[in-house]
Amino acid sequence: MKGICVHNEIGTLKKVLLHRPGKELLNLTPDRLQELLFDDIPFLRVAQREHDAFAQTLRDNGVEVVYLEDLMTQVLDQNPKLLDPFLHQWLQEGGIRTRRWQDRISDYLCEHFYGKALVEKTMEGITLKEMGNVKAYSLQDRIAPPDDLIVDPMPNLYFTRDPFASVGEGVFLNCMHYPTRRRETIYADYIFRYHPDFSGLVKRYYDRDMHASIEGGDVLILSENTIAIGISQRTCPDGIEAAARNLFRDASCPVRRILAFDIPRCRAFMHLDTVFTQVDRDKFTIHPAILGPLTVYELTPGPADKGGLCLRQIDSDLEHILEETLGVEKVELIPCGGDDLIAAAREQWNDGSNTLCIAPGKIVVYERNDVSNRILRDKGLTVLEIPSAELSRGRGGPRCMSMPLVRAAL
Repeated sequence: MKGICVHNEIGTLKKVLLHRPGKELLNLTPDRLQELLFDDIPFLRVAQREHDAFAQTLRDNGVEVVYLEDLMTQVLDQNPKLLDPFLHQWLQEGGIRTRRWQDRISDYLCEHFYGKALVEKTMEGITLKEMGNVKAYSLQDRIAPPDDLIVDPMPNLYFTRDPFASVGEGVFLNCMHYPTRRRETIYADYIFRYHPDFSGLVKRYYDRDMHASIEGGDVLILSENTIAIGISQRTCPDGIEAAARNLFRDASCPVRRILAFDIPRCRAFMHLDTVFTQVDRDKFTIHPAILGPLTVYELTPGPADKGGLCLRQIDSDLEHILEETLGVEKVELIPCGGDDLIAAAREQWNDGSNTLCIAPGKIVVYERNDVSNRILRDKGLTVLEIPSAELSRGRGGPRCMSMPLVRAAL
C-alpha cells in the first residue's frame, strides 16, 4: 500500500507508522524533564517490550506496521547524496551552527555509524565525551562537563501522531509548538519527498516551516468532509486557519468543513485526543470535564475578500454537534472513569480517553485504565489491552503512539 489514505477515525486500519522507543530515553535526566516535555523517566527496556506488544497487537489484527527509523534508513540507503544535506539540516536545527562543529560531528557520525544505527543516533543525541578530544575547540568546550549534550535527544518521537497528521490523501507536516519537538518533523519531510512509497503521492496541506503551531494530536478526521481540530496548548488558531485555506483551495480534497474545538490550555488537555476520541460509528470516549457547554467554531470555504474562509460560532453541546456531523440519530459519549471522579482524574492522567480505533468498535487501550476499560466493554466494544507501566510515563496513549497511513472507507 503506497501513499496515504485516511478519511475517518474508525475505518479498518490497514497501515500505521510507529517509532520504537530508543536510546533517546537514556538521555533524559531529572533536571531537564520539563524542557523535554516528560514528567518521569521511562525504563527503556520495559518501554521497548511494551511497545513491541503494541506493535504485535496491531499485526495480529491485520495492520501493516512500518517504523519511522526504518523508512528514513531506506531513504538514505537509496539516495546516498541526501546524507550530507540531511545531517547539515539536522545539525542546524539542533543548534550547531559553527562550521567547525558541524564538520566534526558529521565526521564522527559517518565514521562510527551506518544505516539504521546512524538514523537512530540522530534521534538519540550526542554528548561531549563521545567526541573524544575536543577540549581545544573553544572556551565553551574547555569548561563544559564531559556529559554535556552537544545535540539534544528527541525522546518524544515514539508519539508519532504529533509531527504530522494524515488528512485524506495528504498530510499536515506540522510546526511543533515546543522547540524540543521541532526537529522531529525532519524525518517525515525526507520520507514524503524521497521514499518510493510516498514520493509524489502525498499532498501537503501544512508544512513544517509555516509560522503557526499545529500538532497531530489535535486533528480528528470525523468524516470525509469534516475535520475536528483542537485549539489547545499546542495548536493555535492561526495554524488552523492556514490549514483550512490550503485544504479548501484543493478542489480534489473532499474536506469542506473544519470544526475548531476550544479546549483548556493545560498539560492534562494538551491535545484534543487526550480528552476525546472516536471508538465506533456513534461512540466516543471523553474526559468528563469536556461535557457541558463547549465553544466550537466552524470554518468553511469563503470569498477571497474574507481570506477564503467563512467563520461562525456554533452554540450547541458536543452530542448535537457530533450527531449532525456524523449523520447519526444519537451519539453516545463514554466518560473516562465513568462517574467516579477519582478514577476519572487518575485514568485521564494515564490516557484513558486516548484510544486507537483499528476497526469500528475495536480499540487498543492501556491495560492500566481498568475502570474505563470495563465500561468500554460493557458498552459492547472490543477492547484490546496493551501493557503500559513505562510507555504511559511520556503522557500519551495508543492514539498518540500511532500515525495511521491507510484506513478503509466506511
